[in-house]
Amino acid sequence: MEDHESQRKVRILCLHGFRTSGEILKQLVLRWPEPVLQKLELVFLDGPFPAQGRSDVEGIFDPPYFEWFQANEEFTEYTNFEECLAYIEDYMLKNGPFDGFLSFSQGAILAAALPGMQAQVDKIKFLIEISGAKFGENRFGMPKLASNAFSKPIDCPSLHFIGEKDFMKAESIALLEAFQDPVVIHHPRGHTVPKLDDYSLEIMVNFIDTIQRMI
Repeated sequence: MEDHESQRKVRILCLHGFRTSGEILKQLVLRWPEPVLQKLELVFLDGPFPAQGRSDVEGIFDPPYFEWFQANEEFTEYTNFEECLAYIEDYMLKNGPFDGFLSFSQGAILAAALPGMQAQVDKIKFLIEISGAKFGENRFGMPKLASNAFSKPIDCPSLHFIGEKDFMKAESIALLEAFQDPVVIHHPRGHTVPKLDDYSLEIMVNFIDTIQRMI
């Protein structure tokens, strides 16, 4: 069996939240402890569309801000969803291969649907979902292209961060049912990328070790 030093880093494509950016997600993730970061090669992608309205992080993080796709207020109709998928697939083909996704909020809703969709992204081996949710759940309608994404349990290792004060907490919990053996990290914060305490660090390191043995 290979020792830790000779195992290659896990290559991850990172998808940011609504009206933020790859750079903002990078700043948050890079606060994580070295035992996690040293195992990962992280690639941060900006969404394909400039933010079409005010960002919630204005005044906290610098622009520019991006979004992956748009939806109406009820989340029943989606715009630019097909274009967004094509954009991610194209990036992965040109810059891959990637082992998995790490994603937050809007990026996590998108990433959760990808393994179950018939596309190049089928080859993704795992997901790290921070404040994730599921298309077709109570808050979010189902884009046509994603209609079969959750037709059967997703047999893909997944790690889910669920915030105690997150307005998406119920959706994040409902998403767990879509996966066969989800691993969960509960944290006391809201809708954010949390820092890792000793307990969550141990869970995450174990998860990444499992992925390293897989790839």
